[in-house]
Amino acid sequence: MDETQTSVVYELTNSNGPTFAKLTTMAERELGAFICAVTELFGSEQARLAAEDWLDELLLMETLLGLTSRDWRSITIAASARLANRVNASSHPIDI
Repeated sequence: MDETQTSVVYELTNSNGPTFAKLTTMAERELGAFICAVTELFGSEQARLAAEDWLDELLLMETLLGLTSRDWRSITIAASARLANRVNASSHPIDI
């Protein structure tokens, strides 16, 4: 996890108030389900990379306040697209 990703995770887990607690719970559920699915389908290395992709997509959100379950799902969809591209590229290497 890079420094920016670490900063976002720290902000979500160490901020005070019910809003951040709710955001943290929603993020944990969404990311946890995503990682479990990727691990089951593609293994732990792809799950690690997919978690980093998910956090990168989270960083692209302009604000964390007021995120809905739809927004969390959008993050997961974007990370899934990155995973699909990576898995597809690795299964079809280009001979040069």
